[in-house]
Amino acid sequence: MAKIDFITAEKGGIKMFGKCGADELPTVVGWGTTAKHIAYVIATHGLCHNVFHSSTMDFADEEGFDHYEGAWKLWEEAMGMATFMKGAE
Repeated sequence: MAKIDFITAEKGGIKMFGKCGADELPTVVGWGTTAKHIAYVIATHGLCHNVFHSSTMDFADEEGFDHYEGAWKLWEEAMGMATFMKGAE
């Protein structure tokens, strides 16, 4: 299963990408508009050591969010939930 290594803001949500091997192209591993959905994808796929992001995360108001920081706030909320989910295993 591919770990998340890249995220983008898209249509009011966050799209997460990953790849299994160094030679493979990234594939979409999940997309969600709620922290709960994004946290589930994070908890089930895991994160690579480094997760990179598109500039859409910094300009989320151009991608369907109410504020330019909206995607980062959603990501941070999802990360907190995913940490809790991992601890409950």
